Amino acid sequence: MNLGFQHIGYFIILAAIPLLGILYFMLLRWKHKVIKKIGDENLVREMIKNYAPQRFALKFALILSAFILAVFALANLRSPKAVEQVNRNGIDVMIAIDVSKSMLAQDIKPNRLERAKQALGKLIDRLSNDRVGIVVFAGRAYLQMPLTSDHGAAKMYLSSASTDIVPTQGTVISDALKMCYSSFISKEKKYKAIVLISDGEDHDEGAIKMAGQMADEGIVINTVGIGSPQGATIIDELTNQVKQDVNGNTVVTKLNEETLKKIAEKGNGRYQLFTNTDELLSQLDAQLGSMDQRTVTEESLVNYKSFFPYFLYLAFILLVIELFISERKAAGSLSFANSNNRKKNLSGTLAGWLLLMGCFVLPMHAIAQNDNALIHTGNAAYQKMEYDKAITNYQQAALKNPANATAQYNLGNALYKNKKTDEAVQAFDEALSKASSNEDRSKTYYNKGVVLQNNKKLPECIEAYKNALKLKPRDDDARQNLQKALQQQKEQKEKEDQDKKDEKKPNEEKKQNEKPKDNEKNEEPKPQPSKLTKQDAEEKLKALLQQEKNLQDRLRKVNTAASAKPEKDW
Repeated sequence: MNLGFQHIGYFIILAAIPLLGILYFMLLRWKHKVIKKIGDENLVREMIKNYAPQRFALKFALILSAFILAVFALANLRSPKAVEQVNRNGIDVMIAIDVSKSMLAQDIKPNRLERAKQALGKLIDRLSNDRVGIVVFAGRAYLQMPLTSDHGAAKMYLSSASTDIVPTQGTVISDALKMCYSSFISKEKKYKAIVLISDGEDHDEGAIKMAGQMADEGIVINTVGIGSPQGATIIDELTNQVKQDVNGNTVVTKLNEETLKKIAEKGNGRYQLFTNTDELLSQLDAQLGSMDQRTVTEESLVNYKSFFPYFLYLAFILLVIELFISERKAAGSLSFANSNNRKKNLSGTLAGWLLLMGCFVLPMHAIAQNDNALIHTGNAAYQKMEYDKAITNYQQAALKNPANATAQYNLGNALYKNKKTDEAVQAFDEALSKASSNEDRSKTYYNKGVVLQNNKKLPECIEAYKNALKLKPRDDDARQNLQKALQQQKEQKEKEDQDKKDEKKPNEEKKQNEKPKDNEKNEEPKPQPSKLTKQDAEEKLKALLQQEKNLQDRLRKVNTAASAKPEKDW
């Protein structure tokens, strides 16, 4: 049984045990002093000979034990309940989203990319029983997230998609289709679909052929065209100016519906023009819902079983026993009060302990319930994308119960969604210091790695993914993200090495072109008489002129071929 405490921070209360022990011995010392002050010590002891000091010690031990049990109740020992088998019917859906700079055109407000992300986020909400993966593409395609049933993570990855996530610009749809194809694990020739959203400015010619090959493998390709046929200019994010091509002409990017229609036709899917989000989602939902679905069995952790009531019951029983133990010697170990004074003492002690329980256990447990209520409120706000409100609730829950790892974990997710990446990392670190189970720590390391990866902090993100895999070696998502981060780090290093080489080249060329000062004073060589005849010289001149003419012809052909398909970076 995998037992663990939910609120280990409450164990700090046990630090009061030495203080209670000191108070106990101080009380014994005070009793001895009082006996001496009353009168003759032997006479006083004769008067109180019916009182048993051992019973007083027993009463203290019972109270101390009840105190310890109450602390354990607050920490809430719990264990996960039996794992439940959950059956779902669904398909695998890969989402390919164009993140080239042409998607920054504002013919669809606020721009094509943002509207595409909004629509796809709502589509993911509708694919409740399906596994979802994400590919981003421009001049190259990258697997942003492998197939998963964690739709919350999918939406988080989708929100981080931007034009700077792919260093190579352009629009190469065939690479995106290949990446989607390699992401499908199953060898079955059905249950697989692709939703590709782009403005269709395809800069290669292999997409339509690739779509036909994938259709033969049972993959259905649906395309969505976003933009306008009339086109729009592109606002460069760095300069905030209208983008121009290499010749200084203003770039106008137009929706290429023809390419997207052919891809959908070859892929046995449907092409749709993005005009209205709800209409688009309805058609896509109907198209994907009409596909054959397979039954997948998953294991789902339902809930935890808490043991705090048992600790409270034991503490209460010990307190009741303590109430009926008298310090006066009697025939039995337990004696019940008969006099009015004893009844008053009993009722007063009972009232005192009830007050103690009310002042200590119940408020502390109420605090635990209160911070959980704040977390539920924050979760509701998070689902509605009200991230500021969610952050406020999670922060309040963390203040009320600093040991609540769930509050810090959810706070990190909400801060990341609110684009406060540094604060999100701090929240995840707090959650890691308070998480009690390897499962919780693994999830926290994974999300921390996602934040760091999207923030371009590759060494830290690689370390986070490694820690997640140490705690949960079978986490495929963490393993694939780690591989992606290592590849990005390798490419980054190669780029830095290339930049250093490019910086060295001008200096080396400059040194080679520099002439030694000693040569400046050398005398010019004297002209030598030519040994060529006039006829030989004319023939050599004709040959040189012919070589130059051939070279110019070849250059013109190269320039003509190059201008037939200009290089684009949007």
